[in-house]
Amino acid sequence: MYCVGVDIGGMSVKIGVVDEKGNILKKDRVVTDVAGGPHKIITDIGNCIKSLVDINDRDFLGIGIGCPGAINSARGTVDRAFNLNWYHVALADELARIINTHIKVSNDANVAALGEAMYGAGRTYTDSIFLTLGTGVGGGIVLDGKLYEGNESKGAELGHMVLVVDGEPCSCGRKGCMEAYCSATALIRETKKAMTADKSSLMWKVAPTLDDVDGKTAFECSKQGDRAANEVVNYFVKYLGEGMLNFANIFRPQAIILGGGVCAQGDYLIYKLKDYCKDRNYGFADTPRFDILTARLGNDAGIIGAAGLIFADIK
Repeated sequence: MYCVGVDIGGMSVKIGVVDEKGNILKKDRVVTDVAGGPHKIITDIGNCIKSLVDINDRDFLGIGIGCPGAINSARGTVDRAFNLNWYHVALADELARIINTHIKVSNDANVAALGEAMYGAGRTYTDSIFLTLGTGVGGGIVLDGKLYEGNESKGAELGHMVLVVDGEPCSCGRKGCMEAYCSATALIRETKKAMTADKSSLMWKVAPTLDDVDGKTAFECSKQGDRAANEVVNYFVKYLGEGMLNFANIFRPQAIILGGGVCAQGDYLIYKLKDYCKDRNYGFADTPRFDILTARLGNDAGIIGAAGLIFADIK
């Protein structure tokens, strides 16, 4: 048995045929033609799927879709997706007019969380939290083996838990959100501040101008013992660790899985986070431990997780 996973992004839509073990059998992509409007994009998706699978094959189970924005999964609608310029788009219904099959839609971060839980780093756990550390901070929650989406499927906005009241401004319009402290954007901001304050920092050799700074700059120099870089990394670990401890205290997951570009630091980041959380007893003594892991599915998490919506739905 197999289904199709669709990962809608701002630049392209990745589409894959996925079997029940989470293997991608074949895949393709289409350009996200934002200027053409939702109908054009949905039509392109439908045509691409038809080129990949025999939609009349009885082993074909349906189509799962991960889409950015505010999604109502029960209705299969995209209520708001700023980067697509979509408002109240009946995604599932429109695609069903092209391909009459079982279709499920969820937020892209939720879908990635489900993919990691079913087929990736979280596959041996029933309860996991997934955090993506990129330009922003996204995430998803899987409890008792099921994706938790909340009221109107608009929950699990993990990046917008406030860590500092009236703190750093966030892209959402609030202040002090986790995203404002734990994203790659925040890491770059703090790196630039530290470099400006310390002209002798090794970071200036790695990034000769502030425009050259990226999410790796502080970490690479911290590994070499640079004081200013260490301060940036410790700042990042502190806020990310506190956010993780909050999620641990609320949900008691068995694992927290980290994805996104920052996680290319691998064990160097993970060990620091483990030490930070261990030293603080997960909020209070004698509470269950949680594992801290890096995601395994990489850029395929969206496709595999979207397919997982269908496989999870038929269990």
